[in-house]
Amino acid sequence: MSVGELFNPRSIALVGATDKSGWSISTLSNLRTHGFTGSVHLVNPRGGVVHGLPACRSLTEIAQPVDLAYVMVPTAAVLGVLREGAKLGIRCYVILTAGFGEAGEEGARLEAEVAGFAAEHGLTILGPNGNGYINAAAGVTPYGLPIAQPLLRGGVGVVLQSGALASSVLSFAQARNVGISLLTSMGNESVVTVTDVVDYLVDDPATKVIALFLESIRNPAAFARVARRALEAGKPIVALKIGRSRLASDTAQAHTGALVGDDDVIDAVLRQLGVIRVRSLEDLIITAGLLASTGALPGRRVGVVTPSGGASEIIADRAEDEGLELPPFAPETVARLTEIVPSFGAVQNPLDVTGYVLIDRTLLGRALEAVTADPGIDLVMLLSEPPKVAPPDPAPVLATYAASARRIAASPVPVVVVSNVLTDITEFGREVQRETGFPYVAGGIEHGLHAIGAAVRWSELRARALSRPTAPPAAPLTVPSGATGVWAEHRAAGLLASAGLPVVPSELVHEETEAVTAAERFGYPVVLKAAAEGLGHKSDVGGVRLGLGSGEEVRQAYREVAAAVPSLDGVLVQPQRRGGVELLVGIVRDPAWGLTLAVGLGGIWVEVLRDTALRVLPVDAAEVRAALTELRGTALLDGVRGGRPADLDAVADMVSRIAAFAGSLGDGLESLEINPLLVNGSHIEALDALITWR
Repeated sequence: MSVGELFNPRSIALVGATDKSGWSISTLSNLRTHGFTGSVHLVNPRGGVVHGLPACRSLTEIAQPVDLAYVMVPTAAVLGVLREGAKLGIRCYVILTAGFGEAGEEGARLEAEVAGFAAEHGLTILGPNGNGYINAAAGVTPYGLPIAQPLLRGGVGVVLQSGALASSVLSFAQARNVGISLLTSMGNESVVTVTDVVDYLVDDPATKVIALFLESIRNPAAFARVARRALEAGKPIVALKIGRSRLASDTAQAHTGALVGDDDVIDAVLRQLGVIRVRSLEDLIITAGLLASTGALPGRRVGVVTPSGGASEIIADRAEDEGLELPPFAPETVARLTEIVPSFGAVQNPLDVTGYVLIDRTLLGRALEAVTADPGIDLVMLLSEPPKVAPPDPAPVLATYAASARRIAASPVPVVVVSNVLTDITEFGREVQRETGFPYVAGGIEHGLHAIGAAVRWSELRARALSRPTAPPAAPLTVPSGATGVWAEHRAAGLLASAGLPVVPSELVHEETEAVTAAERFGYPVVLKAAAEGLGHKSDVGGVRLGLGSGEEVRQAYREVAAAVPSLDGVLVQPQRRGGVELLVGIVRDPAWGLTLAVGLGGIWVEVLRDTALRVLPVDAAEVRAALTELRGTALLDGVRGGRPADLDAVADMVSRIAAFAGSLGDGLESLEINPLLVNGSHIEALDALITWR
C-alpha cells in the first residue's frame, strides 16, 4: 500500500462521472481550478459527452496509464470497478460511494469484500463513504464538494473522520488565513486509516503541523507509534477527539475502576504522546495555525503588548488559566518603556500602550521592540490584526505593517500575534499579510491564549521526551499458580513484598489470643483487618478496627470482626501508622490502551474527592512526578500546617516501581491497587493492597 502514490497521482479517472451528480461536477471543477496539471479521464458506462468532455465507457477504454481512480458508481458496482482497475494495474482509489459499513449488515459485508480484495491485490483505497482529499501543496484536488477560492497553501495537514465537517473546517482555515498542505476526509477507513495518513504527513516536507478530527482511535498501538514519530520529528499533532463518555471501566473490587473513565484514559494517552487535545474546531485550526507559524516555543514567561487596558485584564486572567507566567519587566525594560509610553499609561506586564497608537503609528512597534529585548521574557504576545477595509491609499497601511513585520522577524524571542476577537480575515487583510510578511494572527484572545498555552505545553513535553532515556521493559514475573479472581490484602501484600516493595508488617492470626500476642510483638496501637477470599473493601462490611491500645481491645475487636465477616479466613494484625499523607496507587487494564496508572489522594476519601492523575504504562519517575503536580491536593504533599513535606522524588520513584511491577505481571492482571500508600517524608509504605486477575 502506497499512501504517497495515492496523494500524488499524475493522472486521474473519474469513474461514474455524470452531469446529474453534484459530486461529479464539483470534483472535476476542483481539479481544473486548483492547479492539477495531469490528465483527467471521465468514465461513464454510456460513453458520450459528460461535463462537456468525451467520456470512456470503462477504465479499459482509457488509452493512457491511470494513477488514481475516483469512484462514484453505485454501491453494488464498486467491486467491479476495483476488479477492472486491478487488471489494468491501477493501484490507488478514492471511493466516494456510501452504503457500506455505515449502512448496516449487508453494507458491512460488501465493505469487507472490498477490503479483502484490496489486501489480496495490494490496492490503496481511501474511503468508502468519503469526500476524497485536497493535496494543496501539490495542486491535486480529487474532492467531491466545492472548494472555495482562494485555496490557501501552507503547513497544516488536516485529517478528518467526518466528511460533513471537512468543508467547514476548510472554510474556517481560509477565513483565518491558515494554509493547508493536505486535507483528507477518511470515510470508513476500510484500507487507508488515520494512522496511515499521519505516517505520511510526518514525512511530508510540506507539512509542519497535523490537525486531527477523531471520532474514534481504531488501532491504539498504531496511533501511539505514529504519534511518537511525530513528536520525535518535531511535528505537533493537534486533535479534537469527540465522544467523551461517562462510562467507567468496570474493574472488580478496585476503587480505581470507578475513577478511570474511557475519556480520562484517552486524555492521559494523548498528553503522554505529545498530542495537543482541543475542545472545538476553532481551537483545532487556530492552534495548528499558530504552531505552523512559530514551531516550538521556548518557555512560559510571556510579555504582552497591547493597545487596550481591558484586553490586558482579560489576557492576565486567561494566561493564568493556561499556566502562563506574566513576569514583571526588567528594570532596563521599564526605563526604556517609560520613554516610549505616554505619561498617562502604566509600564507593567501586560503593557497597555494606550489609544495613543491612533496618533503615533510607531508607538506599538517601538514598545514591542523594547519588550522583546527583556531578558526575563521567553515570548511576546502582541495584540494586533490585519486591517479589514482597504483605504483609498493603502501605501501608509502597508508601510506600517511592513515595519511591524520587520521588528517581529528581528525579535530575539518569538512574537505571537493575537486579535481581540475571532473574526474573518478579509481579502485586503490577506493581501497586507502577503505583501508585508506580517505573521499569522491567532483569532481572538480566548482562542489565541489557549493556542499559546497548548504550544508551550507541547514544547516542554517534547523537550522532556527527547532528553529522557528509554527504560528497558520490565522482565515478566512468574505469577504464582492459582492467580485468578480477587486477591485480598494478605495475598496481594505478600506478592508486593516478594518484589521488594515496602509493605506494612502484618501477621495472619486465627484466634483472639494469637491476635493479642501479635499485637504485643508489634507494639500498641495496632490495627485488625478481616482476611477473607475475595474480600475487597473490608471497611464497608465492618472488617476493620483501628487504634487498638490494649489486649482487651484487641480481643473485643477480633470478636467484632469475626461476627461481621462470617467467611473469615483469619485476621490480619498490623502496627498502627500515624501522620503522613495517604495516596492511592492503582493500575487498571483499559480495554484499548492496556494498563493505566491512577495516582491521587487515597484512604476512604478516594471516590469522594476523585482527585487523581492518569498515565498509561509504562511510566518513569519523571512522568509520575509530573502527574503528582496535577493533583488538586498536591499542596498536602508539600506539608501544610506543620506537616512533614513528602520527598516527591522518593514518592515518584516508588510509584514508578509499583507500575513496573504491575507491568511485569503479564496479561493476566486486571488491576492492582494500593490504598493507601502512606507517605511520611521519605518513608513510604503500602498499608493495604488488592489484586484482581482476569
